[in-house]
Amino acid sequence: MVATTQRDGATWYECEKCGLLFDDESDAEAHEARCDPDEPSYIQ
Repeated sequence: MVATTQRDGATWYECEKCGLLFDDESDAEAHEARCDPDEPSYIQ
């Protein structure tokens, strides 16, 4: 389940495994379903 956070007056959805932020909840959920926090992030 993704976490919801407020930043800069907008709602963001955070992957609870790696912390990556998304502006769309369905994108965040799709990412989290395949996220492997042990792999290095491709976005640094």
